Amino acid sequence: MHPLTQKKGQKMQSDPKECLYCTNNQTLHDLMIEIAQLSVSRVFLFKEQTYHGRCLVAYKDHVNDLNELSDEDRNLFMSDVARVTRAMQKVFNPEKINYGAYSDKLSHLHFHLAPKYVDGPDYGGTFQMNPGKVYLTDAEYAEMIEKIKKEL
Repeated sequence: MHPLTQKKGQKMQSDPKECLYCTNNQTLHDLMIEIAQLSVSRVFLFKEQTYHGRCLVAYKDHVNDLNELSDEDRNLFMSDVARVTRAMQKVFNPEKINYGAYSDKLSHLHFHLAPKYVDGPDYGGTFQMNPGKVYLTDAEYAEMIEKIKKEL
């Protein structure tokens, strides 16, 4: 089956059986490391660390868009996002955290959280999805994750 399915009159939506978040597949593990599960989401540390401290928050279920959630679940999800950014702010002290909710090809609700620093990459502009420039050692990832966990 094609990873995108569409019924007449409906928007494109990816198949949960093809979704990296739902299947917890190798592609997911190549891109990020799971930090924690929160009230309605999972938190990940991006392995590519051009934006030092970059994380991602994915909704627990295969939902296409924020507007599909009940008010209660939307509020819980956004509370999880805010909880993660508060932890990121304490641990990494960026000037700003950029939020990205891009899901053109992967319609599982998730937010990219990219810390930006005054003299850092792309400050004042849009962060790159995967610049492929900065990777850390397993020990460095583990240290970052422990610091974030302490603040969650």
